[in-house]
Amino acid sequence: MSIFIWAFLSYGLMNIMVYGSIFSRLRNTIKDLGNREIILISPIFNFIYGIISCPMCFSTWGGFFLGLFVYSPAMKHFGLCYEISWFFDGIFSSGIVWAINAIIESYENKSN
Repeated sequence: MSIFIWAFLSYGLMNIMVYGSIFSRLRNTIKDLGNREIILISPIFNFIYGIISCPMCFSTWGGFFLGLFVYSPAMKHFGLCYEISWFFDGIFSSGIVWAINAIIESYENKSN
């Protein structure tokens, strides 16, 4: 049961960051900073904007975070050590968020 809760927690985190209006100002600010012609800083903000505007990208990084600081399904269920379990948590998070997002989008497309 904990793996399902973790998966929905990961999806919720991605959904709020990528699509939520509460973070739209942050996303727009980062995008604007990436569009400036500052040589050293601009690529960093472009990279960050790429992560926070892509569901699959953010869910990977969100999975890394959740695996390190909240709960690690890879360590608990597969017996991986702490040092590498976070990486597999990110992979799992990306896959499960992609699957949930694909199901939701297919329902949205059928209703239109």
